[in-house]
Amino acid sequence: MKIYFKNDNGPVDEGIQKLIGLLGDIPRPEIVREMIIESLKAGQEDDGAVDLKLMNNSLKEMRFTAKAFGPYRHTRKVAVFGSARTRPEETTYKMATSLGKKLAASGYMVITGGGPGIMQAVHEGAGPEYSFGVNIRLPFEQKVNPVIEGNPRSITYKYFFNRKVAFLKESDAIVVFPGGFGTLDEGMEALTLVQTGKRNPVPILLVDEPEGTYWRKWTEFVEEMLSLRGYISKSDLALFERIDSTDDVVERIKRFYSRYHSLRYIGDFLVIRLRSGISQHKVEDLRSRFSEILRPQGEIYLSGPLPEEIDEPEIRDLPRLVLGFDRKHFGGLKALIDSINSD
Repeated sequence: MKIYFKNDNGPVDEGIQKLIGLLGDIPRPEIVREMIIESLKAGQEDDGAVDLKLMNNSLKEMRFTAKAFGPYRHTRKVAVFGSARTRPEETTYKMATSLGKKLAASGYMVITGGGPGIMQAVHEGAGPEYSFGVNIRLPFEQKVNPVIEGNPRSITYKYFFNRKVAFLKESDAIVVFPGGFGTLDEGMEALTLVQTGKRNPVPILLVDEPEGTYWRKWTEFVEEMLSLRGYISKSDLALFERIDSTDDVVERIKRFYSRYHSLRYIGDFLVIRLRSGISQHKVEDLRSRFSEILRPQGEIYLSGPLPEEIDEPEIRDLPRLVLGFDRKHFGGLKALIDSINSD
């Protein structure tokens, strides 16, 4: 028997509806119904390979991720990446500890990979009550650090891709200390998702010790080998910032959210929600300086909430800036948000 996502599966749909009705407290039954249909279709298509196990384990990990982060959805969080091999006596370890302490004191929670090195340092500074650990099961090196071990906000993943989703979906800023392949992979994933618009703009801060060369040399490579050769746009350089002070890290994150609140795409428009209003003169300045990120004949104008935002009543009083954004120049969009926050 073939089954379909539309409601014409006869007794199968009746059984699914009955099953959902037995629980009686599912807010979005149509989505749950599609997930059940998807599972049934996967079961029919199973050819004895590992695909079914991968889908099952992935769903379990994503469900537990949502459960762990759900109660803290309205608390800003900062994801911190860095080497698991950094030792406590090293300057960057001490900086990471200091950063965790300062972020917690400013009301932020931290998300790390939950392991040793930079990850443990950040947790030591923030304390377990302000920490999430999203660990990965490996045959070596990556064990849960003692600060986060046993914490209900500590999750151990089988798959890297689920772990990355947790990092990048839940974070409001990303801080990257020096590290190896894994650290660079995580930092590049963040840059790629923001550059392509698969993740809304966030501060991406590359932190080195004072006079350190790790990120300076990396930045030189990006500028000389990527930007100058046209592999990335020049505006993409606005997606990240190199910093050598934990005070500056906290200040940059606070500044990014000083006026900017959030954004949402509605039809052909990008709606930027603001914590405080801006003047018409500022709007005209933005229109002039950032015309290259607009569609042909695209506009920038002030607005109240759009009718489509009725499902977010908690932010209905925030002023809006509406853009005819081309959905292509995301480095320019990040620069525009920085400009909105600049005064």
